[in-house]
Amino acid sequence: MDQPNRIPVPFPQVTITDAFWAPRQAANRDHGLWAVYQQLQATGRIAAYNLDWQPGSDQPQPHVFWDSDVAKWLEGACYSLITHPDPALKAEVEHVVDRILSAQQPDGGINPYFTVVAPQDRWTNLRDRHELYCAGHLIEAAIAHHQATGDPRFLHAIRRYADLIDRKFGPDDDQIHGYPGHEELEFALIKLYRHTGEKHYLEKARYFIEERGREPHYFDLEARARGEAENRPAPRPLEYWQAHKPVREQTEVVGHAVRAMYMYSAMADLAYETQDPSLLVTLRTLWHDLTSKKMYLTGGIGSSGSNEGFTQAYHLPNHDAYAETCAAIGLIFWAQRMLQLDLQSTYADVMERALYNGMLSGISLHGDRFFYENPLASHGDHHRQAFFKCSCCPPNLNRILPAVGGLMYSQTSQEIVAHLYIGSAATFNLEGGQVTLIQETDYPWDGVVCMRFKMNQPLNFTLKLRYPGWCQEARLYLNGEAISIGDHLEQGYICLDRQWAPGDEVRLQFVMAVTRVYAHPMVKANLGRVALMRGPLVYCLEEADHLVPLAAIRLPREAGFDCQFNPDLLDGVITIQATANAVDLSGEGQPLYQPTPPRTQPVKMTAIPYYAWDNRAPGEMRVWLLEDCLPH
Repeated sequence: MDQPNRIPVPFPQVTITDAFWAPRQAANRDHGLWAVYQQLQATGRIAAYNLDWQPGSDQPQPHVFWDSDVAKWLEGACYSLITHPDPALKAEVEHVVDRILSAQQPDGGINPYFTVVAPQDRWTNLRDRHELYCAGHLIEAAIAHHQATGDPRFLHAIRRYADLIDRKFGPDDDQIHGYPGHEELEFALIKLYRHTGEKHYLEKARYFIEERGREPHYFDLEARARGEAENRPAPRPLEYWQAHKPVREQTEVVGHAVRAMYMYSAMADLAYETQDPSLLVTLRTLWHDLTSKKMYLTGGIGSSGSNEGFTQAYHLPNHDAYAETCAAIGLIFWAQRMLQLDLQSTYADVMERALYNGMLSGISLHGDRFFYENPLASHGDHHRQAFFKCSCCPPNLNRILPAVGGLMYSQTSQEIVAHLYIGSAATFNLEGGQVTLIQETDYPWDGVVCMRFKMNQPLNFTLKLRYPGWCQEARLYLNGEAISIGDHLEQGYICLDRQWAPGDEVRLQFVMAVTRVYAHPMVKANLGRVALMRGPLVYCLEEADHLVPLAAIRLPREAGFDCQFNPDLLDGVITIQATANAVDLSGEGQPLYQPTPPRTQPVKMTAIPYYAWDNRAPGEMRVWLLEDCLPH
C-alpha cells in the first residue's frame, strides 16, 4: 500500500479565488441552496419531521428516502457556512436541525416514514427501503453541522442513532445479519469514526462491507421473512445492489451506478484505515473495468435508465445515456479516495473529468436548476428542472460545490500533492512548519499555473504536481529556470524534492490544444464519430449556434480550429470554431434513392463546453460528431 499517511487537505484550508469555480460556489450559496430549501419545504420533506402525518391526511406522506434529501442539503449548507458565514442561512439550518431532533425516537432512531407511516416495517426491507442509506446521510449532515457550528447537539443525537444501528446489526445471534440495500452508511460510519475516534463505528462499517454478498444472501432471506413466495424471482438480480458476491470476489462494475460508487468509496476508506492490500487489489480491478469499458467521455457513468446503472461493456449510447449526476459525484468521491491509497494520476484525471463535465453539467449556470440525467445528445427535449420526485441530485450538488477545494490537494508531513489546478490559497501543516501555497491560474481556459510559497523559514518537502492525462506538451519553470519534466515524473506526478524558501515560484505551462477524441471501436454509438476536448473540458454542439440541423454537420478530418474567449457567452467560455460540411437534408426534388451522395456546403461550426449546454434557448445538442463521411 502506498503511503497510508497521505490525507486529503480539508476544504476549509483551501480558499478558492479563481474566475471559474468561485462564481459557481457563489451561485450555489446565493441561489442553489435556497432554491432546494424552498423545494424541501414545499414538498413536505421538512414538515415530515413534525410526525403529524396520518392516513387520509392532506399532508404529503413521508417517503422512505426523504431524510437523505434533507440531510444532503444540510451538509451542503453547513459546508457553505464554514467558508461564508450567513446568519439567514444558519437560521434555516438550525430550524431544520431542530425539526430532525424533535423527531428522534426514544431508542435513538430518526426516520419519519418508519415512525408514522410504517413503524411495523422497521428493519424488515433493507433491500428496498433506504432506511440505512438515510441514516448515513444524517450522520454526514451531523458531522458537517458540528464542524460548522461547534454545537454538539445534532452530533450527539445522531450518535445515538448510529449506536442503535451498531447494536441492531452484526454477526451475533440476537442481531440482524444484513446490510444496506443502497450503500452510503458504510463510509458515513467511517467518517464518524474519524470525527469521534470511536473505533466501533469503523468496525460496523467493516461488518457491512464484509457481510455483503455472502451466502445465504440476506436480501433473499428477508424477502422470505416478509412472506414473499420462496420461488418468486427478486424484482432485480442481486448485481443491482452489488450483493451477488462478497466484495473481494467482484471483478466487474455492475448494477446501480450510485450504489456502486458509494460502496467502492467505502471500500477504499476501509482499505486505508485497515491497511488491507486485498481490498486495494479489488478496487484497482473494478476501477479498470469502469474506466476502460463503461465510462462516458464526460466522466458520466451508468448508461441505462432501467437500472440507473451499468449494462454490458462498451454499451454507451448518447441520446439514451442515463449518466446520473449523483453517479458522477460518486465517481469523484471514489477517485479522491483512491488517490490517498495509490497515488496514480489516472485517478485524478478521472476525478477532474467527472468534476468539469459529468457533474458540472448537472447544474445550471444560475445554480437553481438541475439535471438528473446527463445525455451526450439531445433532440431538444431534455432540460434542467427545479426539483424531482426522486430528488437526490440537487442537494448532492449543493454539498459538493462548497467542498471542491477539498479535492485539490493531499499531503503527508513531508509532501504536498496537487491534483487539481484552481486559483486558490491553501495552508499545509508540514514537519517543521506551516506553508501557504498561492495558486494563480485561468484554468480551465488557460494552461498556465503559477504557484508561490509563503512560510516563515525555508522548509524541506516534496511538491508533487499532476501532469494531466489530456496534456501532450508542457513546460516547467522553478524561479524562472526551465526544469526537465521527464526527469521528475513519477506515476503521472512531477516530483520536486528540495528545500523551499519563502517566495519560491513554480510555473507550469500546459499546452491546451484542441484534441480530437475517438471512442473504442466496440462503442457502436460512436463509430465514424469524433468528439472535441480542450484541456479538461469536453465540448458539444448546440442548436443555438447553428442555422443547420446538427445531424447535417460533418467535421472534416483536416479541419483546423480557432479558439476564442467570449466573456458575454454562457458566463464566459472559450468556444471552438471550425469550418465543417453540412449535408443538404432537404433533398428537394431528389428521388428517394439515387447513385450519388447528397450535396454539401461549408458551414461555420461552433462548439461550447458540455457543462454549459441547455442554458439558452431549447434545442438540439450532441457531443459526438460525424467525421469525414461525405465528399464536398
